[in-house]
This record gives sequence, structure tokens and C-alpha cells, in this order.
Amino acid sequence: MAPKSRSYQISATPVTIFAHLLAIAITTLVLIWLLHFRHGLALNSFIKEKILNVHTLLMVIGFILIGGEAIMAYKTVPGKRNTQKMVHLILHFLALVAIILGIYAAFKFNHESGIPNLLTLHSWLGIITISLFGLQWLFAFFAYVFPGAESSARGNLVPWHTFVGMVIFLLAVCTAEAGLLERFLFLSIGRTQETLIINFTGLLIFLFAASVSLTVLLPRLY
Repeated sequence: MAPKSRSYQISATPVTIFAHLLAIAITTLVLIWLLHFRHGLALNSFIKEKILNVHTLLMVIGFILIGGEAIMAYKTVPGKRNTQKMVHLILHFLALVAIILGIYAAFKFNHESGIPNLLTLHSWLGIITISLFGLQWLFAFFAYVFPGAESSARGNLVPWHTFVGMVIFLLAVCTAEAGLLERFLFLSIGRTQETLIINFTGLLIFLFAASVSLTVLLPRLY
């Protein structure tokens, strides 16, 4: 029997390129928003909004974008599977560091501004997402890196690891969208250039999440 044709299959490569371009656009918009419209970044400042800006920057670029790049590593990084796995692990570790610093900035802002912690849906989703992300990273490290489970067990865990990882990533995207909406309502800025930047940032984050999700489904054709 002749082998089945693979001509109908779509490669993940163009989708990953599109996701990279979206990541650049999102980074640019967030930096313009925070540096030009929202006074800049600082962990210690009399302008408390600068502290909140650090949280926003780290969660969008560190959590969403670097986390998304980590998911796509198996389709974007050339070389052997072990190389891709290590890049995947390192990028997620960098995302975890960004998350920890971002959470610190959020709690610091609330404390210095006299705002109660864990008051909004955004904060609840954030804590749930971050807790799941940390547990997922630790579980993956012990299962796949050190000491490492048996080969058959690792193979059985891969689909679940992928599924849970995507759920966490999409939950992080939902949290980020809720955060943008919360920030917009808090600022009460009306119909301005800043409003357009916030809205376009939210839309591009959604497109980035859709692109990352699609790369998981598509094969990497050589």
C-alpha cells in the first residue's frame, strides 16, 4: 500500500513566525504604554503607579510571552529533542522568576497604596494560575530532568503535561485580559490614544495565545 500523502498538512513554522511578530508588537505596545503614558517603571518610588507598572510588564512579557515561547520551543528550536526540552525548561524557569517578581510588585503596590490584597477576580485568577504554574514546573523538572521518571512513565505523562500546560497558559491569558480591563476601568481615561493601546494589547495577546495553541496542534514539517 502506498504511503499516505502529507501534502495536506500545514506546518507549524509560519504560525510560529506570526506568533514571534505578535510578541514583538505586544512588547512594543506595553513599553509605550507604561513608559510614555504611565510614568515609567520602578520598585521604589513616590509615584506608586510605577510599582504597578513593573507588575504589568513582568506578567505580560515574562509570563505570557516568554511562557508562550517556551511552549513553542519544540517547534522553533533546531536540534535534538533534548535540546528543545532544555530550552523549554529554561524559558519556563525565566517565566517563573518573572512571575515571582511580578507578584511581589503587585503586593508591594497594594500595601503602599492602602489597597486590600486579593480583592478582585483578576487577583484570584492570578494566584490560581501562578500556583498551578509553579506546581507544573516542579513536577516536570522531577519527572523529566532530575531524578527523572522511567521512560514509559514519561511517555504516558506527556499528553497530560501538554494539556495541563496549555490550560495554565490560557488561564494566564484570561488573567492578563482581566487585568487590562481592571486597569482601564481604574484609570477612567475615556476614548484616548492610551485606550487604543490597551485595547490593541489585549487583542494581540488573544491572537498570540491562539497562535501558540495552534503550534501545539500542527506538526513541524521539514
